[in-house]
Amino acid sequence: AEHMMATRLWQNTAKVHFDATNRDDGKRLIYGGHIISLARTLSFNGLANVQLLAALNAGTHAAPCFAGDTISAWSEVLGKAETNVPGVGALRLRLVAQKADAPPFSLKTEDGKYAPGVVLDLDYWGLIPI
Repeated sequence: AEHMMATRLWQNTAKVHFDATNRDDGKRLIYGGHIISLARTLSFNGLANVQLLAALNAGTHAAPCFAGDTISAWSEVLGKAETNVPGVGALRLRLVAQKADAPPFSLKTEDGKYAPGVVLDLDYWGLIPI
C-alpha cells in the first residue's frame, strides 16, 4: 500500500504501520506524515500558488487513520503577512483532514473537542507570490 511506502521513506519501522496482527482490531495504522502529505495535496483548490510551507505553528493528529480509510481535506486562511522579500507574501493556513463519513467542513463540537472523523488539524505559514 502507498502509505506503507511513505512510512518506509521516513524510516519509521514501527510494526503497527506494517503488520495488521500488531493491533487487536487487525488494522494497519497510517503514519501521520502520510496524512499530512495527503491532506496538503488534496487542499490545493485556490492555493496552488503556495510555493513553500515556511513554518508550522501547531498541529494535532486528532484521531487515528487506518488502511482503507478515505480522506478529504480543506483549508482555511487564518491570516496574511508581508515579508521582506519583494513579490512574496505569507499566508497563515489551517489544514484539516477528515474521514469520508465526517460532516463537510466540520472541525470541533460545541464542547471544543474535535468532531468525529477529523484526523488532522494543522496550522502553518505558506509563502505565495504576490
